Amino acid sequence: MELKQLIDQAWENRELLKDKNTQISIKTIIDELDRGRIRVAEPTDDGWKVNDWVKKAVILYFPIQNMQLIEVGPFEFHDKMKLKSGYDKMGVRVVPHAVARYGAYISKGVVMMPSYVNIGAYVDAGTMVDTWATVGSCAQIGKNVHLSGGVGVGGVLEPIQAAPVIVEDNAFIGSRCILVEGVRIGKEAVLGANVTLTASSKIIDVTGSEPVIHKGYVPERSVVIPGSYTKKFPAGDYQVPAALIIGKRKPSTDLKTSLNDALRENDVAV
Repeated sequence: MELKQLIDQAWENRELLKDKNTQISIKTIIDELDRGRIRVAEPTDDGWKVNDWVKKAVILYFPIQNMQLIEVGPFEFHDKMKLKSGYDKMGVRVVPHAVARYGAYISKGVVMMPSYVNIGAYVDAGTMVDTWATVGSCAQIGKNVHLSGGVGVGGVLEPIQAAPVIVEDNAFIGSRCILVEGVRIGKEAVLGANVTLTASSKIIDVTGSEPVIHKGYVPERSVVIPGSYTKKFPAGDYQVPAALIIGKRKPSTDLKTSLNDALRENDVAV
């Protein structure tokens, strides 16, 4: 609570960033984020809770840091943020050229192919961050998730009250999917390649006699593919991107099933 009060005060009065105790408080929070002891957002009995004061600390961390030269073998960077380190002790596999920033939590058993994880993000145990996937600032990724090649999980720092993108346990996110604006993917959901979801995207369940529309949330175990719907504009009727829920993941399906298997179960050509 003391840290929270100090951060809230510094947020309202940026002159406090010159104070040594304030700087130590901010750095303590970033270190706790890096170790996974606190989170930008966390699951509760009443749903996900956003800890906006932690997001404030992340934002305030940048102005108190100085630019520095970072050299990694033949590679060179120039930034305010050091890179995460100590993967061997954490039990994380990191394939060159995977990069995670200090202040991101990477749990035991995570595999990072050449990819990028930003500050404030939380990547839980057993997750695969595949080639050229990006996990944006403060995004929350659950256990045993597969982020396929080129997946873009958007980050969020401001507005402070905005929820980050959340991908819950055992979800499978297909190649080149884009998830932004605080969308939440329910447990064990499967997203086919190229599904793009924003806060305003229509997620249409077409499995019944009438469509059921969701926004900002993919229900648990849903199998989702890209789709579209017709929208009227002054210049005429045009197709607008949407996502279609075409079935549910079967209980018999192994949690680590391939995307192709999950789609075949729902009679979708792959």
